[in-house]
Amino acid sequence: MLKKHYKTWGSAIALSLMVSAANAAVSPAEAAKLGKQLTPIGAEMAGKGDIPAWTGGLTTMPAGVAKGDKLVNPFPDDKPKFVITAANYKQYAANLTDGQKAMFEKYPETYRMPVYQSRRTAAYPQNIYDSSKTNATTTKLLDGGNGLANFVEGVAFPIPQNGLEVVWNHIVRYRGGSVSRIVGQATPQANGDYSIVRLQDEFTFRTKLSDFAPDKDENVLFYFKQDVLSPARLAGNVLLVHETLDQVKEPRKAWVYNAGQRRVRLAPQVSYDGPGTAADGLRTSDNLDMYNGAPDRYDWKLIGKQEVYIPYNSYKLKDPSVKYDEIVKAGHINQDLTRYELHRVWKVEATLKDGKRHVYAKRVFYFDEDTWQAAQIDHYDGRGELWRVAEAHSVMYYDYLVPWYAVETLYDLNSGRYLVLGLDNEEPTSYNFGFQRSSGDYTPAALRRSGVR
Repeated sequence: MLKKHYKTWGSAIALSLMVSAANAAVSPAEAAKLGKQLTPIGAEMAGKGDIPAWTGGLTTMPAGVAKGDKLVNPFPDDKPKFVITAANYKQYAANLTDGQKAMFEKYPETYRMPVYQSRRTAAYPQNIYDSSKTNATTTKLLDGGNGLANFVEGVAFPIPQNGLEVVWNHIVRYRGGSVSRIVGQATPQANGDYSIVRLQDEFTFRTKLSDFAPDKDENVLFYFKQDVLSPARLAGNVLLVHETLDQVKEPRKAWVYNAGQRRVRLAPQVSYDGPGTAADGLRTSDNLDMYNGAPDRYDWKLIGKQEVYIPYNSYKLKDPSVKYDEIVKAGHINQDLTRYELHRVWKVEATLKDGKRHVYAKRVFYFDEDTWQAAQIDHYDGRGELWRVAEAHSVMYYDYLVPWYAVETLYDLNSGRYLVLGLDNEEPTSYNFGFQRSSGDYTPAALRRSGVR
C-alpha cells in the first residue's frame, strides 16, 4: 500500500511514498505542467529565497570558446557569499546532509564549503525535453520496479510518484547519447600520498549505435568500455559492460580482457558490491557514477524535497591550469577549489531488504531536481554507522547541453582515505560527445582485438 505524506513546497507537492509494485504513469493533465509550472524535465520552475527561477539554463558558450574545447568557467567573477567551516556548520545544519556534517567533524581544520550564489545552469537538447514529456504519460516500472516499459530517452519519470522512479531518473539520464573521455582516478593514503590511474572509457546508448535495430538487445540501456592506460602494472586491462534495463530479468553482462593473460573472461563480479576498477577497495561496482545498476536489493523510500548546499558549477575542478597535486590532498580534495550552491533536491532512502546482501545496509540519496543527478549519497554499514560519504561536483557542458560531473568523490570515514574519479585537468583533450560506434564494437571479440599487449 502507498503511504503518502504531503508537504507543500513552493508551487509543487513533495511526496513521501513507499514503493509500490505497480506504478501508473501520470495523467496528461499532470504532464501538461512540464514546461509551465515545472521545467521540461520536472523541476520546480519558480524560485524561492536564495534559489532563483529556472529560465532555460546555460546554453551559450563563453566568448572565445569553441565547441569541444576544454571547459572555461562561465562565472569567473563570482565570489563566495560565505564559507561553512567546522566552527559554524551547525548554523547551517538544516541545509546540510549528515555526510557533510560528518566531514566537518572528521576534518575540522581543513574541510570547508565555499557557498556561492545559486545558478540554475542545467539545460538539455529539445528532443530530450520532448521525449521526457512523452515518458511522463507512458513509462512504467516493471517487475517490481526492476525495469522500465515504454521508455524512450531522457527522464523516465519527470513527475515521480515514489523513490524508485527518482532513482531510475538518475540511472537513465541523458549524458550526450555517446561520450568518450580520458580521466584520472586517485585513492590517496591518509597522509595524502597518491598515484594516478588513467582510464579511457566510453559509453554509447543503444539507440545511438550506427546500426541500431529496435528488436536487437532490447533490454540493453547502453554499452560501456573502460581501458586502463596507466600505471604500467595495470595498463592494457579492458572492461566491457552491456548495461541492461532490467538486471534481475537479465543480469548486467560484463567481460574483462586481462592483458597479462591475453584472455577475455566473463566478469559477474562487476555488479552490486563487487570491487570497482583499480579503486584499492574504496568503492563498489555500483558506486560508479555515484550509483548504478540493479535496484532490487533495496527498499526505496521517497522522503521528499529539501534545500541543500550541494557542489554545483564546479568549473575550478576542470581548469587545465590546475594540476592534480593541487586537487588531491590528505583526507579530501582541496575544498578551496570547490563551489557549493543552495538547490532543491529529492531525498531518497534505500534500505537493504531482508535476506539480501550488500556491504551498504542503507544509503541516503540527494538528487538535484534540475538534472536528476545524484549530488550527495551517505552510505551506512551493517551496524547502522555512517561509513562513506559521496559528493559529486557537477558542471554544465554548455557546448553539448549535457549536465554531468567534474569529479566524483567517495570519502571513507573509518580509514581516512578517499577516492576521486574524473580528473582530466592534465589530459590533452576534453570529453568527446556524439561519436559513432556500431554494435560490433561492443562484443567480447572486439574486446580481445582492443587488447594492446
